[in-house]
This record gives sequence, C-alpha cells and structure tokens, in this order.
Amino acid sequence: MNTVISRRRALAAIAAASLVLAGCGAGDEENATTAAGLTKVQVALDWTPNTNHTGLYVAKEKGYFAAQGLDVEIVQPGDADPSALVAADKIPFAISAQEALTQARAEGAPLVSIAAIIQHNTSGFASPKDRNLSRPADYVGKTYGGWGGPVEAPLLQAVVAADGGDASKIKTVNVGDSDFFAATKKGIDFEWIFYGWTGIEAELRGEPVNIQYVKDYDPALDFYTPILITNEKRVSGDAELVKKFTAAVSQGYTYAAKNSAESADILLKAAPDLDADLVKKSQEWLSPKYQDDAARWGEQKSEIWTGFSDWLLEKKVISTKGDGTKAFTNDFLPSA
Repeated sequence: MNTVISRRRALAAIAAASLVLAGCGAGDEENATTAAGLTKVQVALDWTPNTNHTGLYVAKEKGYFAAQGLDVEIVQPGDADPSALVAADKIPFAISAQEALTQARAEGAPLVSIAAIIQHNTSGFASPKDRNLSRPADYVGKTYGGWGGPVEAPLLQAVVAADGGDASKIKTVNVGDSDFFAATKKGIDFEWIFYGWTGIEAELRGEPVNIQYVKDYDPALDFYTPILITNEKRVSGDAELVKKFTAAVSQGYTYAAKNSAESADILLKAAPDLDADLVKKSQEWLSPKYQDDAARWGEQKSEIWTGFSDWLLEKKVISTKGDGTKAFTNDFLPSA
C-alpha cells in the first residue's frame, strides 16, 4: 500500500468524477449472469491488493459472494479513477476514503459509502525513531514530505496546533511517488502514513518509527478510511444487489477479523507477489481493527460524517456544506 499514491488516486475522484459524469451516461444495461446463474459484479480497489482489502478476497475464496448469487471480480485500478467510474455507474462498487468521497460529493458526484472497512482512522504522522519526534510540536523546524493533496496541509496544521506548535515553521517538500523509507533517507523527517502497512514494514525492516495518530488530536479527524462505496442510483434502483454484495463483504471482513493467519494466506494466494511476512504481520495488526468497538463490521456514525464534513468546510477544503447524513448508509449491513 503506497500511502502517497493511494491517497492521490482516491482524491483524484473529485475532478475525475465530474469529467466522467459529463462525458458518460450511466450504465443502464442489466447485470450479466454466468452459466451457473450468478450475477457478474465488479469491485475496484483503490490501490494494489493489501490488508485493507482482505475481506473481499476472503468473501470470494470462502464462497460468500457465490452464496449471495454473485460472481465478483476484484479489479485493480487502471488509468481511470475507480470512484469516478462508480459515480458514473460504470462499475457498481469500489474502495475509497471518507475524505475523497466528501470532497467528491461537494463537487456533485453521487457517491455513497455503504460500509467502513476499518472502524477508526489508523493514519498518522510518522518519523524514524532517530529523529526524536515524539509529539506534533516536535515537527516545528523539521521537514515534512507530502504530495500537495487538499487535506494534507490543514490536517498537519490542525494536529500541530492542537499540541501547541506553529506549523508555519515546518518546511514542506513534495516527494512525489517516493516511499516513506526512501524519502526519510533523503532529508525528509516525517510523512503521513497508515501504520498498518508502512509502520509494520518499518518494524520488519528494523527501522521503527514514532507515529502520532491524527485522531488523537481532534475527534473530527477520526474519519473512515478506507470505505466501501457505491452510487445513489444503485442505492435507490438496485438495492437488492447492494444488499447481497454488502452482506457477503461483511461476512468476509468479519471472518478476517477473527482469523488473521488464514485470511493473510487467502490474500497471498490471490496476490502472490506481495511480501508474505509483511502481509501476515500487517493482517495480525489490522484484523482486530476492522470492527473494533462497533456493534458490527462496517457500522458508520452520523457524527463522524457530519463532523469531518464541517471540519473540511471550516478549513476551506470544500466550499459547499453538504448533508453528511446522505453521504453514507448503514441500511445494507446485516443485523448485528
């Protein structure tokens, strides 16, 4: 999971969704079926396969999709942004993130989150331990490696200010596609990462990090990332498909939450080029966090959606106040 690129790809939905919606009509054709009578369905990942996606692969391997009458193809993103394709109804489901969906909806994209894949935000600002950055105030005078996304600067400023620091005294460098380990060996002191992948990789490399999780500095920053998305047309006009798909995915992630080792093996079977040690260790760390303290996997809270939307508006990341309660639904989740 390349954090920099995956966030860039997710947030590209803001512009791309508008372009796709302008240039393409929504797909009206019926869902194709296989010889076995299963409905063919695609779901697009936000990046290459990783432990954020394990529940999808478990649902496929264990036959949960088939039990719902679905033949699901898990596709990796190409040149087109998956969220934009979902907005245009060219593909029914995809993996995205709350910050991307909220910004996309502010631009008119009819995206809807149908499940939180991970219950709490596991991202934070991380640095090699030898930099001795143990709190956000320590970032002052240091160099941050970013890529210039619209949420990045206000997020960094908010976290540093919450700890009494002055973010204007932090130097920011655009590191492009350079990963955390390469960047921090070339003058970068800290970056925004997901601990469940990059942090675990750091442990395995013997290069441990200090991390300050963004959710610990403002309740509004405990937003959902990643999420499972569809569009408003599917929610209103193809509800049975959404219900069946969500039920199978829920079963997959619930199983992965309780069976870390086996689920890691299922992911590795589907994506054998991944580092096996990293997948297994990452899965062990992440599995309990899928559901965490929620009553059921996938549950989303209105206050998380409205609180983060208000925060984005306050920080001028979005200019239009949307109805956060329309950006998500729990209606398709199985009962707890």
